[in-house]
Amino acid sequence: MNGRLLMFRWLTRHILDPLSAALAFLVYHGVRVLPLDAASALGGLLARVIGPCLPLQRVARDNLRAAFPEKSEAEIATILSGMWDNLGRTFFEIPHIARMVALGRVEMVGLEHAEALRDDGRPGLFWSAHLGNWELTCLGASQIGMPLHRIYRRPNNRSMDWLFSKSRAFADGELLPKGAAGAKRAMALLKKGGHLAMMLDQKMNDGIAVPFFGRPAMTASALGAFAVRYECPIVALRAIRTTGAHFRVEFYPPYTLNGTGNRVADEQAAMVHVNAVIESWIREHPEQWLWVHRRWPKTNAV
Repeated sequence: MNGRLLMFRWLTRHILDPLSAALAFLVYHGVRVLPLDAASALGGLLARVIGPCLPLQRVARDNLRAAFPEKSEAEIATILSGMWDNLGRTFFEIPHIARMVALGRVEMVGLEHAEALRDDGRPGLFWSAHLGNWELTCLGASQIGMPLHRIYRRPNNRSMDWLFSKSRAFADGELLPKGAAGAKRAMALLKKGGHLAMMLDQKMNDGIAVPFFGRPAMTASALGAFAVRYECPIVALRAIRTTGAHFRVEFYPPYTLNGTGNRVADEQAAMVHVNAVIESWIREHPEQWLWVHRRWPKTNAV
């Protein structure tokens, strides 16, 4: 059994992963030559056709049933179709992100809140969630000339890491992989007065249990830890798809944590607040969130 597992891992690392990366490279550059609207529509169409055939369809359906027990199966099916459409569009829009503002596709709301962090001479934190086209959330920073260092989860297929670097090169700042090395570098950048951005709606097994849609979800507490340690302001933002390949990026007013001196309690309170805000966003636009993510423990799944 161990021999078979080692062979499978070798095949994955040396054959399947490079082949997947090569295919992604071809798709990326093929989509890049298409007009934005055509690329977005094609991605949505393909995802609506292929997505329901994948095992992830069941994960998404179970998550939706647990989060919205009051919704009918027809309503859940509609949300699922919208989710696949949004996901496919998002992936096929990635090659066009750097010029979306120039094309007039992104409305910026509350950008003055980001400017306030840029000009206050202090470190600052930005956070968001995988909603709408989440890759657009850093566009505001590039528009106002503010370097934004971003924490991200490296893909399991390391041959795909080029896609993260290429698709996010439009904004100045470092890409910091999750983990001890990334956290150490993030603290060094904050200590120098830098600005950090992170996504906070993914499961983190070594995080803390925080309510999310009425169920405990393991949640990264880095935002709370950084905010408490460096006493820096926090700005929440989201990128909502308004229609087709048109978007609204919303920056919320800055806030600071009211520290009690109890680090653990302060971090917990910070993440309870974050999950509550993300939940409110998802309830407003359920078809635009990444329901295929295994956000909750399997024991809590329907």
